[in-house]
Amino acid sequence: MRRLTEHDEGEINRILSREDEILPSSGFAVSVMDAVRREAAAPPPIPFPWKRALPGLVLGGFALALVFVTVVVAIAQLIRASTSAQFSMSLPSVITPIFGLQRNLEIAAIWTVLVLLVTFVSVKLSMRLASGRA
Repeated sequence: MRRLTEHDEGEINRILSREDEILPSSGFAVSVMDAVRREAAAPPPIPFPWKRALPGLVLGGFALALVFVTVVVAIAQLIRASTSAQFSMSLPSVITPIFGLQRNLEIAAIWTVLVLLVTFVSVKLSMRLASGRA
């Protein structure tokens, strides 16, 4: 890196001390004022419809909490089943979690179909409302 000499400092001071008036290009002020007027005349933005969105948000939060609780309970049951299987390896205690797992899979399949159906209906309803054919 090169140090500034007295000549360089004098050159910089001379350039900075000039008091040339800076003029905008022709039409600049007019175009800026036109843009300001357009912005002032524009209607205010449409507010978000919180009253319509709030029930869906509450329902979604409830569903998320329900899924979280279900997962925690399932994990607790698996831990309890594995702990009891370690202490007694009798045939009925080993087979019972398998049948319980099959029942849980059936319940999960039913809930999955139900959720897909609700999703399909809500998408169709929102598309109909958005198109204005309510």
